[in-house]
Amino acid sequence: MKKVGILGGTFNPIHLGHLILAEHALCEYDLDEILFIPTGISHFKDPSTVLDKKTRIAMTGGAIEDNQHFALSTIETDRPGNSYTYETLEVLKTNNPDTDYYLILGADTLFQIEQWMHPEIIMMNAKILAAVRRGQSTEELKDKAAELMRKFGAEIYVLKTPYIDISSTDIRERIKDGKSIRYMVTERTLEYIEKHGLYK
Repeated sequence: MKKVGILGGTFNPIHLGHLILAEHALCEYDLDEILFIPTGISHFKDPSTVLDKKTRIAMTGGAIEDNQHFALSTIETDRPGNSYTYETLEVLKTNNPDTDYYLILGADTLFQIEQWMHPEIIMMNAKILAAVRRGQSTEELKDKAAELMRKFGAEIYVLKTPYIDISSTDIRERIKDGKSIRYMVTERTLEYIEKHGLYK
């Protein structure tokens, strides 16, 4: 079976924290590929604060193009209406029955996953790789993983990744305040943001 990681997100903008997390997951679990999937319309976020999908796709594609193990998927931005992870996984599994999918999440998201649409379908169609985030210990994460495994029969593994304190929200605020975001995003992403005057 092919082993493919999935890193979804608004990517508004994509930053080095996303890329480091993906690279660690790739190496730690010997994955063949990481699919970066920009969300279409997220029911968790105010659409007025999110750049249009064409711009986010362009930034994401540019940020990952120099890594042969990273690929861009527009499966969610191509679909009308809200984006739901369970639907994305159902489509991917139907189209690629010879592939095992590994959903890459931050610990904060793992603690919220039961509030998502059909978490049982998500955990049926993908193994979960959870990374520790600020404010949560590895033990707390392992306890939550054990609870979800009992409840849903999920396969959940803890990623031993360094915590990178970079957020898209902080990047947007820094740009508005005229501060540098160098070394928080790739050079290509920085050039794209400056060229198009984004987040001003």
